[in-house]
Amino acid sequence: MTADTALVETTLLRLLDALPPGKSIDPTEIARAIAGTDEKQWRLLMMPIRNAAIRLAGDGKVAILRKGRPVDPQDFKGVYRIGRAEAA
Repeated sequence: MTADTALVETTLLRLLDALPPGKSIDPTEIARAIAGTDEKQWRLLMMPIRNAAIRLAGDGKVAILRKGRPVDPQDFKGVYRIGRAEAA
């Protein structure tokens, strides 16, 4: 599966908008929403989703969270979640 940047970003924002305030989304949820439940397919989207999250965080549209706290989108490692920018 190829990653369409616009599709990744719109899916990320749509899923985030559907959440109650204060909640965040796991990047795998975005991947599954695009590629379905086949792990071999959705895993291919993990780097494009990370790149989109970094780009959107840089634009002030989302916040990248580690352990529930906002982190520098240009300098984070490991497991992360994506939340609303106002959480930052």
